Amino acid sequence: MTTVLNVEAVNRSFGERQVLKDVSFTVGTGRLTGFVGANGAGKTTTMRIVLGVLAADSGTVTWRGAPMTRAARQGFGYMPEERGLYPKMTVGEQIVYLGRLHGLSTADAKRRTTALLERLELAERAGDTVEKLSLGNQQRAQIAAALIHDPELLVLDEPFSGLDPLAVENVLAVLRERARDGAAVLFSSHQLELVERLCDDLVIIGDGTIRAAGERTWLRRKYTLPRYRIEVDGDAGWLRDHPGVTLVELDGATAVFDLADGADEQVVLRSALDRGPVRAFGPVRPTLAEIFREVIQ
Repeated sequence: MTTVLNVEAVNRSFGERQVLKDVSFTVGTGRLTGFVGANGAGKTTTMRIVLGVLAADSGTVTWRGAPMTRAARQGFGYMPEERGLYPKMTVGEQIVYLGRLHGLSTADAKRRTTALLERLELAERAGDTVEKLSLGNQQRAQIAAALIHDPELLVLDEPFSGLDPLAVENVLAVLRERARDGAAVLFSSHQLELVERLCDDLVIIGDGTIRAAGERTWLRRKYTLPRYRIEVDGDAGWLRDHPGVTLVELDGATAVFDLADGADEQVVLRSALDRGPVRAFGPVRPTLAEIFREVIQ
C-alpha cells in the first residue's frame, strides 16, 4: 500500500470541549478506508480538517508526504452528510456546473456527467430538479457531484444513508471501481455490515480518540477471541463436559465454544477425532460489529 493521506496527532476543541485527541491514521492509494464511530465520536470533524473546512488546533495532515495545500485539496472529492446541492437546479446542470468549477471544459463536464449518471442509474432523472428527487436519488446525485472531476481522494460522510438495497449495491460497485482505478477512498458509515464488505482498511474512533486502525483482515486476526467452531459426525454435546471448554452454541453436530486460558484447541480436536470424523474445525473470526464493541467499551 502507498500511503497518500497521513493524519498525525491531530487535536481539536470547541470551547472547553476537546473533540479530537491525538488522532492519527493513514489512507492508501487504491484502498477503501472505513471510518467508523458512534455519533459525536469525531468522524465529521476529522474529515472537515482533512478537507480544510476546519483547522486543527495541533497536529498535521499531509498529502503524498508534503504539507496539505489548497491546490492538493482541489483534487479531492467530498460528499458531506448534509445534502448540499442546489434544490432548484436540475441534476444534470448541477453536476456539469460543479465539473466546470473544477476546471473541466463544458464538453468534458457534460460527457462525464452523462457517464456518471448512467453508472449511478440516475440518467432518467438528469432533467429533474434536485428537490423533486427522493432522498436516495439525492444521495446518488451528491455522489456524482463528488466524482465528477475524477478525484485522487474521495471523502464520503455517510454515503449509504437513505439508499435502498439495490442502490447500495450500485454505489458499492462504483466506489470499488474508483479504488481499482487508483483513487484513495475514506468513508464513514453507521452500517457496519456494509463497511465490513467494502473496506480494505478500518479506522475506529471513540470519544475523539482512535481506538483501532489497520488492514481489515489484520484487525480481525488481532481481535479474534479464543473461540472455535466444530462440526462432527454425530452429536457434539460431549463438549459440555470437556475441560476448559465453554459452549456458546450447540446445534446437534455443530458447536461453537470458547476456551479457557491455557486450554489447547488441539486437545479438543483430538478428543473429537477419537469419537469419529470431524467435518470442520477452526477459529471463529469476529465481525466488525464485534470488534467495534470491544474497542469502544
